[in-house]
Amino acid sequence: MYENFFALTKAPFSLVPDPDCIHLTPQHADAISGMAFGVLERKGYLVMTAEAGLGKTTALRGLSRLLAESKVESSVIFAPTLTPSEFLEMAMLNFGFKEVPASKAQRLKLLEEFLLRSDAEGKVMALIVDEAHQLSPGLLEEIRLLGNFETADRKLLQIVLVGQDQLNDQLNLPQLWQLKQRITLRMSLHRLDRQSVEEYIKFRWGKAGGSEPVPFTTAALDAIASWSNGIPRLINVICDNALLIAFSDTTDTVDIDLVRDACAELSLPTPPLTRQTPPLDGPRLVPSPAERAPAELADAPKPELVANEWASSRPSLLKRWRQLSGSQPRQTTRSRTGILSLNQP
Repeated sequence: MYENFFALTKAPFSLVPDPDCIHLTPQHADAISGMAFGVLERKGYLVMTAEAGLGKTTALRGLSRLLAESKVESSVIFAPTLTPSEFLEMAMLNFGFKEVPASKAQRLKLLEEFLLRSDAEGKVMALIVDEAHQLSPGLLEEIRLLGNFETADRKLLQIVLVGQDQLNDQLNLPQLWQLKQRITLRMSLHRLDRQSVEEYIKFRWGKAGGSEPVPFTTAALDAIASWSNGIPRLINVICDNALLIAFSDTTDTVDIDLVRDACAELSLPTPPLTRQTPPLDGPRLVPSPAERAPAELADAPKPELVANEWASSRPSLLKRWRQLSGSQPRQTTRSRTGILSLNQP
């Protein structure tokens, strides 16, 4: 509705997962490249977790797009609330099977032959499950058995489980101990800090055809970072509603009052903000120590890197991903752990 008013080509803060609008923060770059490396190296079982709204599905779609360019064929299941029989049928249909026999034994035999044939052709096959925290323990055990398809030296089916943090609780159940033992790589996404929130908004604005500077004032950006708690989905919702209010008010500037109005309409809490000593680049509004909620407003922790053996392959993977997404990093640096970090425009 407001796209023409702000001279945009599309809505910048849509909630529909858009691979072209993936903002490669360091932690999202770690997750995408780490999962891609695990699949390409036939690591077997991979897990990525995050709380709701942090961009798991968007990153997953980007991962699928990247893998498709790397001789990987994927069966992606986005609605895993199925019976074990339905799950196996869905996995086979997504791999391109035209007919799926009713017998489980026949299904497994066909799937094994398919995986062996694909491996002989140099293909890597991956089963990717979104919202995996909704899987029952029984279905997770069935998925573990699918990972038993293997040759003498490698797994024939790479299994990627993506879900909310409850997935970790599921995997800690005693009956799933065998599955947990087989997980070779875990990645986690965390909330964005203040700087990452601003970079995220600028990135989405630019991808929608918006010109610089963004219409959000510094105080508005502070408020969005604080009141969204660094959750990308909430950032999108707040920004979208604030832009709609700005359009209705025929103003091309989104200040803190418009952001507060947007949060009020969304029934989101807006604790008071107090002004601290202005930094060199101008005044900012930040919560006072008494008003801020430490658990909500603390800087997002670093991503959990359980394995870094894929670091050497990561630059080429990210280079390929940037070509696909059309994004270019401002600079690259190497951290103490040797993992490549990105600073996106």
